[in-house]
Amino acid sequence: MTGLSPQERAAARSRLAVEREQTAARLAALQRDLESITASTASAAGADDEHDPEGSSTAFDRQHVASLVDQAKDQLAAIAGADRRLDDGSYGRCERCGREIGAGRLAARPAAATCVTCAAARR
Repeated sequence: MTGLSPQERAAARSRLAVEREQTAARLAALQRDLESITASTASAAGADDEHDPEGSSTAFDRQHVASLVDQAKDQLAAIAGADRRLDDGSYGRCERCGREIGAGRLAARPAAATCVTCAAARR
């Protein structure tokens, strides 16, 4: 994938732009959800999670959505990294082993920084 043709570079940028847009929209929705959860617990007449019958599920919901917010932010950072790799010519090369990242993986995960083998070894 190194030495991308202008058409391949444009296609990669296009896929990354779509992924960035979708991820930013997901992040905005998740942040609204988190604000809503936080506001609903704050308005529960001073109730805390420990003494509120719904407290444990509310705390779970808050933590779950906060985790999804963090994942969306991480994905935006990965997309920015892929943009940098496109600029410096290293897009499509695994950051760990240096081998080519398969076209199928990049089509499915345009911001992928590692090949399938290295990604599997990391888990």
